[in-house]
Amino acid sequence: MKIALAQINPTIGDLEGNVRNIRQAHERAKETGAEMVVFSELVLSGYPPKDLLNKTDFLIQNRRALDALVQTLTGPAVVLGHVGENNGAVGKRLTNTATVFQNGKTLLRTDKLLLPDYDVFDESRYFSRGECVQLLDWNGTKVGITVCEDMWNYAGFYDHGPYHRNPVQELADAGMQALINISASPYRTRRWHTRRELARHIVKETGVPLVLVNQVGGNDDLVFDGHSFALDNRGNVLAQAKGFEEDLVTVDWKTGEGTVHPAYESEEEEMFHALVLGVRDYLNKCGYAKAVIGLSGGIDSAVVAVLAVHALGADNVQGVSMPSHYTAPVSVTDAEQLAANLGIAYSVVPIRELFDTYKNILAPLLGEGPEDVTEENIQARIRGNILMAVSNRTGSMVLSTGNKSEMAVGYCTLYGDMAGGLAVISDVPKMKVYQLARWINRNREVIPANILERPPTAELRPNQTDQDSLPPYEVLDPILEGYIEGYLSLQELVKKGFDAELVREIIRKVDNNEYKRKQAAPGLRVTSKAFGSGRRLPIAQRYRPGE
Repeated sequence: MKIALAQINPTIGDLEGNVRNIRQAHERAKETGAEMVVFSELVLSGYPPKDLLNKTDFLIQNRRALDALVQTLTGPAVVLGHVGENNGAVGKRLTNTATVFQNGKTLLRTDKLLLPDYDVFDESRYFSRGECVQLLDWNGTKVGITVCEDMWNYAGFYDHGPYHRNPVQELADAGMQALINISASPYRTRRWHTRRELARHIVKETGVPLVLVNQVGGNDDLVFDGHSFALDNRGNVLAQAKGFEEDLVTVDWKTGEGTVHPAYESEEEEMFHALVLGVRDYLNKCGYAKAVIGLSGGIDSAVVAVLAVHALGADNVQGVSMPSHYTAPVSVTDAEQLAANLGIAYSVVPIRELFDTYKNILAPLLGEGPEDVTEENIQARIRGNILMAVSNRTGSMVLSTGNKSEMAVGYCTLYGDMAGGLAVISDVPKMKVYQLARWINRNREVIPANILERPPTAELRPNQTDQDSLPPYEVLDPILEGYIEGYLSLQELVKKGFDAELVREIIRKVDNNEYKRKQAAPGLRVTSKAFGSGRRLPIAQRYRPGE
């Protein structure tokens, strides 16, 4: 059996566009001689459709689009993920469904059994669970059809699975001879590798070949990495689609022939492409073609500018330097050199006079005394206003440039450097930003070397560096990773060798700045726990970690 793995990039709610994309992929699969073409989970609506599922008209359009595909696609059979209807007397009215059809005839419909409601997932809010596994009799081969999470509870791969059922084992017990899984599995670092290792474990335990088709593309804070693949019954990779791109590859289970595209070699390379895809899709799917970035001469804005150029093209990116009294001349020249290296439009808008005017106007309200965080934030907010004015006039989206380390401890200014439509690297720790920059410069100097070598600074007061307020990032980032991603307690972090008082202070900063993060622009998720839809902590709360 020759199967085509159709890895396409749907846009949530764009039923017409998604149908067109499905038709084109089906036609390409037909030209390869494939007998079956497999699409990803909820490919018809895009994943995750969230509260669009509460709109009656959306559901009507979804049903019409599905019916049209079933009736008009001819040739290879289709495995399609879509929003289904629960015909039972109880439960939610919708299902997360895979339907197999060919030449106007529905061959099988199966509903997702395991509905994730952790991290970024919220499927039990909308869908009823499937009741039983089903096998497709395809030319004498019993094929199990599963939807994403149905594969992620296999005994032996996890010490403690989250569910009481194991759909894949149930299919194996029913006589399954091959397995197909349609997924919308979001990216985080090396997630594609874990996904493939889980599949290999299943194949070795069940002795059946496997095809997994994963969604690709960016939808809000989530990036889907693709990396669809096929394994033989010994776990060997027979086919593998590209990462972070639309692709169509085929596998012939009878001959063992398939197309294998190599995976990325390093975490930095895959994270770079994930962020580029996330920026491109977020802007394009929101109706934007251009971006504007405040170029400070620092590492964060430099990396964001590079990502934006790769996502949108140099002609669609504008950099603005906004020096104040405290901006070192080298910061402006470094920003100018970066813009020249990237070939983007570049402007310098000094804010010294504006800052002085603010201080004079506010003097009667603020009184006399030394400058403090008030004046620092005024500078940041002046810059935010300038960038938003450029955005309004040019139709560009402002890309904010704060990293995860800063966002975690509140080292950022509401309505200032946090202003923007997308927080590109808000899930990238500071040390990883440097690693990305070095990867970017692996063949030539794109980001000026001086930007990588200078101590990081916000330049909001004389001779300021980040380490005036924060511990070295080499110390800060592991503590933040343990606390935010690993849910480690104060005691557990101290046992890892960190100073107790330092850990206590960092935890306090993280907990006290939840209100800032709730008001931040959406950020692209690349780690196991981002400040976004998968992290749901109250703002007004008085919990304090125990000693």
